[in-house]
Amino acid sequence: MTANNGQVRSREEYKKAKQEDAPTNQAQAKPAQQKRVRIRLIPIWLRLVLLLVSIVFCVMAGAAVGYGMLGGGEMGDILKESTWTHIIDLVDKK
Repeated sequence: MTANNGQVRSREEYKKAKQEDAPTNQAQAKPAQQKRVRIRLIPIWLRLVLLLVSIVFCVMAGAAVGYGMLGGGEMGDILKESTWTHIIDLVDKK
């Protein structure tokens, strides 16, 4: 914290200067600050829904790229149940 002349002040000096600048009588004093209510543009419940939708979208997009482009299959096949049972059988190898 610096004073007007560029010198560094200690915390105690800063507090003392701040108290001296404060109004002395109640008429000049500002009313107690009320707690500010924050209005969110996007509610928390909607944020959670958007998060879940984005997670599902990213998983599906990753599966489409991995199975369709890298794996040599059809991208639309990731929506079929038979594809997933085949993948699970390959992973489990019973």
